[in-house]
Amino acid sequence: MKKTVVIGATDNPTRFAYKAVQKLLQYGHEVVPVGIKHTAIGNLPILHLKDNPKVDKVDTVTLYVGPQNQPAWYDYIMSLKPKRIIFNPGTENLELERMAEDQNIKTLHACTLVMLAVGNY
Repeated sequence: MKKTVVIGATDNPTRFAYKAVQKLLQYGHEVVPVGIKHTAIGNLPILHLKDNPKVDKVDTVTLYVGPQNQPAWYDYIMSLKPKRIIFNPGTENLELERMAEDQNIKTLHACTLVMLAVGNY
């Protein structure tokens, strides 16, 4: 299945990033949660951005970080060389979209949870 990096991952079960990690796993995807806390989602550790975790062969980056906080993530996201970036509702950012498109990375304004539910992830 596709490898997805969840940017803005959290151990808070009320947050959409948490729900996305759970649903991606449920649908059989390989998930790499990356956030700003050294915690975990179940047995899956959340990697900390400051550790600059290396992840190879990334298909998708799905964003759960607001545009005001995204600049700190730009270099990391681009270093992953994903095939696509999903801008979940509230994460839309024209600057990051342009950076991605300049690197031939597809961008989508979509909801990861809805995409999974309707089968077009």
